[in-house]
Amino acid sequence: MQYVSTRGSAPTLDFAGVTLAGLASDGGLYVPEHWPSFTTDEIAAMRGLPYAELAARVMQPFVGDCLTPERLRALCEEAYGRFSHKAVTPLVQLDERQWLLELFHGPTLAFKDVALQLLGLLFEEFLERDNARLTIVGATSGDTGSAAIDAVAGRERAEIFMLHPAGRVSDVQRRQMTTVLAPNVHNIAIDGSFDDAQAMVKRIFADDTVTAKHRIGAVNSINWARLMAQVVYYFAAALPLGAPQRKTAFSVPTGNFGDVFAGYVASQMGLPIERLIVATNVNDILHRALSDGDYSAGAVTATAAPSMDIQVSSNFERLLFAAGGRDGAAMAQQMRGFEADKVMQLTNAQRDGMAALFTSARADDADMAHAMRWAQENCCQILDPHTAIGLHAALASDVPPDVPVVTLATAHPAKFPDAVERATGARPALPARIGDLFAREERFTALDGGYDAVRAYILGHAS
Repeated sequence: MQYVSTRGSAPTLDFAGVTLAGLASDGGLYVPEHWPSFTTDEIAAMRGLPYAELAARVMQPFVGDCLTPERLRALCEEAYGRFSHKAVTPLVQLDERQWLLELFHGPTLAFKDVALQLLGLLFEEFLERDNARLTIVGATSGDTGSAAIDAVAGRERAEIFMLHPAGRVSDVQRRQMTTVLAPNVHNIAIDGSFDDAQAMVKRIFADDTVTAKHRIGAVNSINWARLMAQVVYYFAAALPLGAPQRKTAFSVPTGNFGDVFAGYVASQMGLPIERLIVATNVNDILHRALSDGDYSAGAVTATAAPSMDIQVSSNFERLLFAAGGRDGAAMAQQMRGFEADKVMQLTNAQRDGMAALFTSARADDADMAHAMRWAQENCCQILDPHTAIGLHAALASDVPPDVPVVTLATAHPAKFPDAVERATGARPALPARIGDLFAREERFTALDGGYDAVRAYILGHAS
């Protein structure tokens, strides 16, 4: 399998190359040259497989010759052996048609673990082959940072610089990052939004003064390998609900668009998906894009669902590229315009290419709280704010009544205890395995919102 950039001019790479490269050299995002697909019989044969085996089978076409099937399965078994639930991503029934897919049983209690536990092992595998080192630079709106840090802390060939917006993540999210004191972990709190942090990360990849000295890698969902690992849990949810003979709809709390784009990839591989519902909070650029074709960024509004407080969704470029006919030159021109003035109108081809599979919904704070109370009162389930936004969209959808609707439960409610308690009156407790989180020492560096200060810090501290 070979990979091409959405902007058309970066070198074509194999799976190992895109895993270590992260962002393409032309500023685009890597995607496979073609979508591999499974037959109905091949999908049916996956039913009942342990999660690690299912993961290896779904991902093998993307990996190609870079890993043998046996080695890929061994890495999957190691990655998912750290999860607290044997099913890794268990399904929970809410009522006759609403389901939750619990993605928070990994070490940092968020869906990012499903991909990043594997990505850390892939980094180690490919760096060892090359006798190389990697300087990872990432931005987080809350959960990516802790999951990525957990995945690479203490590893010999990788170090990580993680930027988070100061005061805009929950206390639990911050402490899960800043209490990891491994020497290869560097936490940076910037005075700005997640969008500001993400823009800095992209500038680092294009900055010759940095890339001339260090091999820069990515853990955000701009990294194809991370997104690839997220495709698996769509299969894991749909198979027990009747796939491939029965379609499933998914409601996905969405910020940077990687999680829901993984569902699009699953559909291109042959998984029968009725609908992908993009659930946003009041930072609703994706809802506006899918509803009206208006992908124009506004100011970021801080909410109780901080991982969705995003106005520039990096992975949306992958969908624009795929839906618009895979024209790299046109995509590059369209993105240059957006990056210059933060305004974009989707083309008719892009809108038509999305309409068959995607719908969207927007939730404000009242909608989110109502969904949390609905789940508590009707299903004895306590949800985190992001999952509640997904459930709001699922309950409001017009999916045919015979189609099950799966909401992706993206984080453990204990990561957002204040918001949960305000809505439900119940304060969720941290699981025992991280119960001492607030007794641990914190370590991070606070920098102003300027790119130069961040670049200087990385150059001054990178090995």
